[in-house]
Amino acid sequence: MPPNHDWRAADRRCIWHPYSRLSEINTEAFPIIVRGRGPYLFDDAERRYLDGISSWWCCNLGHSRPEITRAIQRQAQKLQHSMLGNLSHPAVIKLAAALASVLPGAPWRAFFASDGACAVEAGLKIAVQYWHNLGQPRRRKFVSLEQAYHGDTLGAMAVGYQPQFHRPFRRLLSKPWQAPSPCCADCAWGRTPSSCGRECFAPMQKMIAAHAGEIAAVIVEPLCQGAAGMRIYHPDYLRRLARLCRQTGILLIVDEIAMGMGRTGRLWAFEHAGIKPDIVCVGKGLAAGYLPISATMVRQKIFQTFSDRPVDRTFYHGHTFAGNPLACAAAIAVLDFYRRHDVVRRAQANGAALAAAFRELQNLPGVKNIRCLGMLAACELEDCRGAGRRRAQDIRRRLQRQGVLIRPLGNVLYLMPPLLTPPTLLRKLARMLGDAIRANSG
Repeated sequence: MPPNHDWRAADRRCIWHPYSRLSEINTEAFPIIVRGRGPYLFDDAERRYLDGISSWWCCNLGHSRPEITRAIQRQAQKLQHSMLGNLSHPAVIKLAAALASVLPGAPWRAFFASDGACAVEAGLKIAVQYWHNLGQPRRRKFVSLEQAYHGDTLGAMAVGYQPQFHRPFRRLLSKPWQAPSPCCADCAWGRTPSSCGRECFAPMQKMIAAHAGEIAAVIVEPLCQGAAGMRIYHPDYLRRLARLCRQTGILLIVDEIAMGMGRTGRLWAFEHAGIKPDIVCVGKGLAAGYLPISATMVRQKIFQTFSDRPVDRTFYHGHTFAGNPLACAAAIAVLDFYRRHDVVRRAQANGAALAAAFRELQNLPGVKNIRCLGMLAACELEDCRGAGRRRAQDIRRRLQRQGVLIRPLGNVLYLMPPLLTPPTLLRKLARMLGDAIRANSG
């Protein structure tokens, strides 16, 4: 194996890194990761790094779980790929049934893709065609939350427009109606938990009341807007939204790609609100990062409108690798691991330990607020003239030198480690973050 600098030089000649500034790639000694074990990644110099964000929020079970790699190997010996167009295979059937069994309110239909944005894209198109199938083509608009992020394909960008990411494409995008984003830790209405009357929901209610006859669906990230900076809001907001959608006949799409699979202390974030969404988008942790797969889970009442008789209402949409057998085998093994090892309950307990450790950061210099939800903890830095953003990057570099990988969102430092990370390691991680914040306060 070539030494580290040779790999890096080769990378700089041929790789286009996602969400990475070229100046940083050209100047920083970014790690060359060659293997993983548990909550750790190792570079080609055998330096160990704690994976503080589960490799972009998907490696919920850590790295190199033998049960999952064995499942992939077994499947690889039998069938590597087969299309789903007018064909099927046992792995995709088993996975669809397993997913339906762990989602409240069956029956469900599973539409598979390879990544979260494609799951969202399918969900949006299904919602629009559903109303078209029912003879209501005027209902083709969407409502979402300001600062939402739902992926980087055109439809997903439209409902989750992030100016710093998507500005060059603005004129290509259909414009949804967007309601102000709720965030309990930084309430725009100046409320505290004891004085809150859910004033944040009034703009959403007003918007839906004004346009209900044109709206196909509302799409939200349940309980936490991830890419916006881990903006956490109360389950009652989601509860009220579901009730309003039900009253107006509007479909509710929940984007569980980042917050599903146990991250919030429930298998699905929407379960905290006790609601029944119409479409659920699942990705990232579905195969725990072992292989790319996502799913758009759709209620039977929607699916049954896509008949081709007497009029053809087929959903002409799909992806080459939809329901890939290897990815399905990985996802089946992940769901089985969750069940056998009681992962969600253990993640809930670990999340309490992480939140307790994070509370120690509240009074550190330059910390605006902290917010926690399950195995997710965020620390927002004061950001006068971009100082918080610069500090966050300095802290990231410091922690990387100390063997911890994080990836700030603007001025927000956050941790999303694997769900089964031991409490002792979680406390150490929070302590290292606190020390880095203190060291950077001068």
